[in-house]
Amino acid sequence: MIRYELSCDNGHAFEGWFGSADDFDRQQTMSLVSCPTCGSPHVAKRLMAPSVSTARSKQQRQDLAVQTGQREMMAKLREIVSTIRANSEDVGERFPEEARKIHYGEAEQRGLIGRATAQEVRDLLEEGVEVAPLPVLPDDTN
Repeated sequence: MIRYELSCDNGHAFEGWFGSADDFDRQQTMSLVSCPTCGSPHVAKRLMAPSVSTARSKQQRQDLAVQTGQREMMAKLREIVSTIRANSEDVGERFPEEARKIHYGEAEQRGLIGRATAQEVRDLLEEGVEVAPLPVLPDDTN
């Protein structure tokens, strides 16, 4: 991968990542490169200092990027799970029964969380009832 500092004809600066120098040229020729701020297709490379790195520092940067990405992903997952819990009724062991009632129109549509065995989940899915597991995340006390 190669990173270029880019700018558009309106003076907006941004960066772009490409598989190679040829990849940038090919994408620019095909008008696939545009400014993320204003959408201008008139984009040029800016002068930039070369990036020299050793294999060790490259590996350290990759490890840091992965760790940062994992932390961000876990935070987002926690946020999603928290939102689902806050907007759902916990019906516990009655989950399969309540999910069926909603699916067949016997109960009002609402978000549910609860517990079901693997066989109960298979049966619900075979009936067309949409269910998905809610992950229990590390340090998640719920």
